[in-house]
Amino acid sequence: MGSAKFSITYQTSARDRPLSSIRVRAAAGDPRRGWLTADGWTVPVALGRGGILANKREGDGGTPRGTLQPVQVWWRADRHPRPRTFLPTRPIRPEDAWCEDPHHRHYNQPMRLDRDQAGDRLTRDDHLYDFIIEIDHNRTPRITGRGSAVFLHLARTNFAPTAGCVSMTKSSMLRLLRRMGPRTKIVIG
Repeated sequence: MGSAKFSITYQTSARDRPLSSIRVRAAAGDPRRGWLTADGWTVPVALGRGGILANKREGDGGTPRGTLQPVQVWWRADRHPRPRTFLPTRPIRPEDAWCEDPHHRHYNQPMRLDRDQAGDRLTRDDHLYDFIIEIDHNRTPRITGRGSAVFLHLARTNFAPTAGCVSMTKSSMLRLLRRMGPRTKIVIG
């Protein structure tokens, strides 16, 4: 008897691969609200109180216009299991903070604070930073005053404007994370 050869082919769908890009645009009539579109689905988002700006500055409340890349996901491991994603992940610890001081040598970088130090801690009492997608805005090179701590994170219940980030519901965030990878382009504007 002859031997039969079998081959198994695994089909991968588009849902099994990272997104090539997502797009964020302002909503008609309200520049502080917007829409995030990815692979045929669209979800509402809150934008910065200054709308989408081409010339982002520290403290202007603007969401930066441009094409950005995700860096990693930060998440509250004390509140949620590790999210499914193609991105690197990092649990948020009580000492984790972000430097927003343009005159500090760690401007627009993560830093650690002692318990008694003041600063923009990533462990918040509310749930806005339970999941953070760190993006590469003003990262390489870092330019003093060009904006810091611009993330994709969770929205307030009323989709109130952010200080310059893009925010969304938890269910939208988890859906997006499942498809985000290091090469996913985030096109804002």
